[in-house]
Amino acid sequence: MTKWRRNCWLMNDRLLSLLGLARRAGRLSLGNDPVLSSMEEGKVKLVLVCPDLSQRTLKGIESRAEAFGVPLVTIEQTMDQVSMSLGKRCGVLALNDEGFARKALTLTKTNGEDLII
Repeated sequence: MTKWRRNCWLMNDRLLSLLGLARRAGRLSLGNDPVLSSMEEGKVKLVLVCPDLSQRTLKGIESRAEAFGVPLVTIEQTMDQVSMSLGKRCGVLALNDEGFARKALTLTKTNGEDLII
């Protein structure tokens, strides 16, 4: 894939654009440890995980999200796509703003489930 096509594809992905905006606004936690610390502080409104995340990390994040009552959604984008868009390789993301979390839920496919934030 050429650099131009890769950038064009990323610009058309609305979820990645929203995550980039949330990062610039300081409302996004990237990585396992920052997400867990944000959960402990009670800031997290929504946790997003990539489908190629390791099972061990996913299990730990799922248990902590359930303990803190935070909704968790698996997104379609891989860790490589997220890293190209946000500039940091990570498979766990947390939105710390209610507005960004609501918009991210509308952009992700939740298979008809109604998640309340």
